[in-house]
Amino acid sequence: MSEQSVQSDQSDRSENSGSHTGGGNGTGGGPQPEPIRFFGTTWVGRDGGYGLRRAGVAIGSLVAAVAGCLVLRLGYQGLDIADVGGFVNMLVILMFAICSAVAFRKTWESFTRRPTGTATEDALRTLKAIGFVGALLAYFFRSLAEAPGEKLRRAEYETARSQYEKRRGNRTGNPAARKGKRAKPKRR
Repeated sequence: MSEQSVQSDQSDRSENSGSHTGGGNGTGGGPQPEPIRFFGTTWVGRDGGYGLRRAGVAIGSLVAAVAGCLVLRLGYQGLDIADVGGFVNMLVILMFAICSAVAFRKTWESFTRRPTGTATEDALRTLKAIGFVGALLAYFFRSLAEAPGEKLRRAEYETARSQYEKRRGNRTGNPAARKGKRAKPKRR
C-alpha cells in the first residue's frame, strides 16, 4: 500500500470511531449528538416519539420503584416474621433510606454533570444498587421535565457544534487546490 492510502484509511477510521465528536458519517460532518438511553438521538429535535418515550420512561420508572418498594416490604415482613429484633429492623430501614437518598442524589447529579470516574464513584456503586428505589425516583422526576441527561448533552452538543462552526469558518479551503501552487507528489 502506498503511504497516501494508509494515511487516508487511518483518517477514515478516526473520523468514524467518534460517537459525538467524530467527523462525517454522511450527514454533513461535524460533531454528532450522543445518544441517551431509551431516547437515542431523538432528544436533539424532540421528534421520533420523544414525548411518548418520555412518558414511557416516567411511567416505567415509577412502576419499577413501586414494585421495588413492594419487594422491600416483603423482605421487611420476612425479618418481622423471623423476629430478629427491633434493632435489626431499624438498621435495615435506615440502611435502605440512606442508600436510597444517596442513589437519588448521585443519579440526579449524573443528569447535570459527567461522572468524574474517581474511586469515590466506584465505592458508591454498591450504595446506589442497594438504594435502587432512589435512582428510579430520580429517573421519574427528571423525565417529567426532559429526557434524563438531556440538558447536559444538549449543552455539550451545542458547544461542540459552535466550536466546529468556528473552526470551519476559519479555514481558507484546501491548500492543494489553490491556483498557482500545485502539490508535487513525493517520491520514495
